[in-house]
Amino acid sequence: MTTPVLSVSNLTTSFLTEGVWRPVVRNVSFEVAPRETVAIVGESGSGKSVTALSIMRLVPEMNGRIEGKVVLAGTELTALPEHRMKKIRGNDVAMIFQEPMTSLNPVLTIGFQIAEALIGHQGMSRREAEAETIRLLEKVRIPAAKSRFHEYPHRFSGGMRQRVMIAMALACKPKLLIADEPTTALDVTIQAQILDLIKVLQDEEGMSVLFITHDMGVVAEIADRTIVMFNGEQVEKGQTEDIFARPQHPYTRALLSAVPRLGSMEGHKRPMRFPVVDTKTGLSDVPVEVPDTVATAERPVLEVNNLTTRFDIRSGLFSTVTGRVHAVENVSFSLLAGETLAVVGESGCGKSTTGRSILRLVEPNSGSVVVDGQDVIGMEQNALREARKRMQIIFQDPFASLNPRINVGQAIAEPLMAHKMCTPAEGRDRVADLLRRVGLQPDMAVRYPHEFSGGQRQRICIARALSVGPKLIVADEAVSALDVSIKAQVINLMLDLQVSLRLAYLFISHDIAVVERVAHRVAVMYLGEIVEIGPREAVFGNPQHPYTRKLMSAVPIPDPARRGTKRGISNDEIRSPVRAPDFVPPPRQYREVSPGHMVQIWGPEWDEKPGTIVRAA
Repeated sequence: MTTPVLSVSNLTTSFLTEGVWRPVVRNVSFEVAPRETVAIVGESGSGKSVTALSIMRLVPEMNGRIEGKVVLAGTELTALPEHRMKKIRGNDVAMIFQEPMTSLNPVLTIGFQIAEALIGHQGMSRREAEAETIRLLEKVRIPAAKSRFHEYPHRFSGGMRQRVMIAMALACKPKLLIADEPTTALDVTIQAQILDLIKVLQDEEGMSVLFITHDMGVVAEIADRTIVMFNGEQVEKGQTEDIFARPQHPYTRALLSAVPRLGSMEGHKRPMRFPVVDTKTGLSDVPVEVPDTVATAERPVLEVNNLTTRFDIRSGLFSTVTGRVHAVENVSFSLLAGETLAVVGESGCGKSTTGRSILRLVEPNSGSVVVDGQDVIGMEQNALREARKRMQIIFQDPFASLNPRINVGQAIAEPLMAHKMCTPAEGRDRVADLLRRVGLQPDMAVRYPHEFSGGQRQRICIARALSVGPKLIVADEAVSALDVSIKAQVINLMLDLQVSLRLAYLFISHDIAVVERVAHRVAVMYLGEIVEIGPREAVFGNPQHPYTRKLMSAVPIPDPARRGTKRGISNDEIRSPVRAPDFVPPPRQYREVSPGHMVQIWGPEWDEKPGTIVRAA
C-alpha cells in the first residue's frame, strides 16, 4: 500500500473568543496520496481555509489551538517547534493563497522574492538563485521571463501574479502544494490557464495537491477525490466521480444543484430561476422560467450610441499626454424595460467602465446615453442628480459600498433623504418594506454591515438601489464574490424583482454560466469594443467571433468524466488597451448572422484556430 504524502487525523482547530475556546474545525480526517489531487470544497465559513492553515501551522498561537495529528511525509507537524516548521514550509509543503497581491511584497521585484526562497531554503548563491528563478518563471509560462525578472508585482496582471506565486511555491520542489482558492478572483480564461498549469506542473514534478475551493466546476476539473465541509465538519468524502454522480449528504446535493452549467438553458428562451435547495434535507424546488416582462413595442429604457471613454496617461515634468487607455470604444446598444442585457468579457475589456460611463460616474469622451428619453451626457449636475433616480448601480463588493459607521436602515434611507422623496417617518416604513422585498426582516434595519453575511449585504445593496424607484439597474459583478448557493439566492431575488417591478438590468459579469441563466441578450466585449451581441440563445448556441468561442471554451464544466480532456487554452494575456495619443481606431464593420445577432468582422490579429489570438509584437 502506498504511504500517503499527507495524513490528517481528527484535526480540531479552536480560537479563543471572549475567554472561551470555540472550535471552528472539528474532527477532520483525510489523506493525500503521492501525485493525487484532493479538493476540499465548501462555502465561506465552512472551515476549509482554516484546515489548510492548520496543516501549515499558520494559525496564530496566541488565540489559536490545533489538536489532532498532521503527518507530512512521515513527520508529525503539530508537535514540531517553530524553527523546524520554518524549514518544512516552502521545502516540503508550499501554499498558494487566493489573492496574490496581498502575498507578494509590492516594494520588492518578483525575481528577488522567488530567489529569496531559494537562497533561504536551498543555500544557493545569488547568481544560482537568479538563474533558477528565471527557469521557474519560464516553467510557469511567464513570457519574456528574463526581462521581467526585475519588474514589480503591480506590473503584472492578476493571472500572471498568480503564476509568480506558483513559481515561488514550486521553487524548492515541495512534496505537497496547498492551493487555497487560487482561481476565485480570476477571469474564466485566466482561471482555465491556471488550472491547466497546475495539472501540467503536477505531472512534471510528481507532487500532491490539496485544492481548496467553493466552485464545484473547478472540483470536477481538477480533483481525484473530494472532501465536502459544512459548518466546520467533514460531511462527505470520496472519489470525485462518485460524489458528483451519487451525492449522499443533503449539503452536497445542495451545492451541486446550485452550480450553473453552461448549456443547461438549451430550449429555454427566457431566464430561469435557480433551484432552491434545503441544505438539511437536500430537497429542491423545480426551477421555472420567469414570466415574459419585455415589451418590445415600448421605447427602450436605455439607448447607448457610439459611447467612447478614454483615460489620458500623463508623464514628465509638464504632465504631457504620452498615451491613452481606450477603455470604451464606439459602443452602441439598447435595453428594454423588464430586459436583462449581460455584458461579458475579461478584466480590462471595458465592461465596468461602460456601466460607470452610462451613469456618468466616469465622464465619457463622446457618444449619447439616453435614459428614459433623456440624454444624460452633457446634463447639468442638478438635472443629472434628478436623472439618477431612474438609474442605480449595485457594486461587486457590498461591504466596500456600505458605510460601516451607519446602520443598514440609514444606508437604505439615505438616497430617499438625499432626493427629498419622503419624511423620516415615511422613510422608516419604506425601509421596512424594502427589507421585506429582498428577503430580510424589518428589525434588521438597526444592525450594522459587519453583522451580516456577504449574501445579506448584497441584498441590502439591492434594497438601497431600489429605494428611489429606478427603471435601470447596472449590476457590476454583483454576484461574483458570493458562494455558489448564496449567488443562486441573490440571482433569484433579482429575477423576481425584475418581474414585479419591470426593471431593466445591465448585468456585467465574467461568469458565462450565470449569464446564460439570467440574460435575455448578451454583449461580448474585448478591448473596449463589442465584438458580438444578440439574443442569449443565439450568441451561446451559435458563437461566431473567435473571442466568444475562447470565453466559452474556458468555462469549467462540472463533469468529472471530462477531466482528462485537453481544451487547448491559450496562455496569452489580454492585449493592452493603451494606445499612442494620435491613435485613430479603425472603422469597424458588423454582419448580422441571425435576427438581432451582430458580429464584428475581425481582422488578421485573430488566427484560424477558434479561441486563439495571435499577438503582435
